[in-house]
Amino acid sequence: MRLLVVDDEPLARARLIALAGECEGVEIVGSVDDGEAALGLLDELQPDALLLDINMPGIDGIALAQRLAPRGRPHVIFCTAYDSHALTAFELGAVDYLLKPVRLERLREALQRAQRRLDETPRDTVAYLHGRLGAEQVRIALDEVLCLIAEEKYVVVQHRRGELLIEDSLRQLEEAYPAQLIRLHRNCLVPPARLLGLKTLPDGRVLARLDGTESSPEISRRNLPAVRKLLRLG
Repeated sequence: MRLLVVDDEPLARARLIALAGECEGVEIVGSVDDGEAALGLLDELQPDALLLDINMPGIDGIALAQRLAPRGRPHVIFCTAYDSHALTAFELGAVDYLLKPVRLERLREALQRAQRRLDETPRDTVAYLHGRLGAEQVRIALDEVLCLIAEEKYVVVQHRRGELLIEDSLRQLEEAYPAQLIRLHRNCLVPPARLLGLKTLPDGRVLARLDGTESSPEISRRNLPAVRKLLRLG
């Protein structure tokens, strides 16, 4: 099992890493100190599960779990000093809720439970978008997409390594991947997991803050309620 530790306290991270190292079949693929950093590394590290604190600056543990819920993976094991969020955690599908100081026996139980979920729900086949880069035919995994922008006859796929032109329309993509793309505007789709927040301009226009890019596409008034609901409820 590939494990990512997310906790803003260095000593807590070190303890969780040490405890997880005593559990069979676990590979620690990384550790970060906030939810935004975790989001930025999901595609690169591909963790199967998170050991996730709740009380962190910026994107806290509950907000991060809300963002991850539509993806199905990674699974979440909360490790926190507070017992007041347990109900919310399980409503979000958390594997377990461990109180600090975490005991080795409880961590083993939680990881075994996470492994059973992994065994029951194998990783989905990766979806690819196919297009052109100059004269070459190339593909990009949908998980790597930052946003999709319609321009004249083509759709520009912005991803972490550059851009790609595809001939599929936004409507075709929206219908093919209804759970993996959300419409911001008539000319823009984004993966829900990329949404970090909103920015309202003095003239009333609302822009989306996206993970992994400085681009801030505009959100139409028609689509704004759905985007706000997604950010609020995960």
